[in-house]
Amino acid sequence: MWLTDAQKIGVALTSFGGLFMLLGVILFFDGALLALGNILFLSGLTLIIGPQKTFYFFARKQKLRGTVCFIGGILLVFFKWPFIGVIVETIGFLNLFGDFFPVILTFLRQLPGIGHLLTLPYIRDVADRIAGSRTSVV
Repeated sequence: MWLTDAQKIGVALTSFGGLFMLLGVILFFDGALLALGNILFLSGLTLIIGPQKTFYFFARKQKLRGTVCFIGGILLVFFKWPFIGVIVETIGFLNLFGDFFPVILTFLRQLPGIGHLLTLPYIRDVADRIAGSRTSVV
């Protein structure tokens, strides 16, 4: 699957957004880095999947609690409450994007270095429990 130029820019913006949010947390919840990371993440997500699909993703009835927490956390970061904002935003992020964790785990298991580590007996059980993966009885 080939990405358009806008989607490539969106991937870069999303990556930089995640990096800035990580740096903001590491640097004792620096509000400016967290706010910049939030803006970059949302703009990158919009460029990757498009404005209409982004709106429908956040406006779905099943994702309403996650959307409210995610946007509320971003607003708390903007209003100089970075610690509480990141906690609320993380709850919203897990509610919004939690369905993708089994897919991400399956992808990581196919990578050469980390794949072997994730398939070890006890680590596999813990990773499956965290990601919410369902195993077939058959």
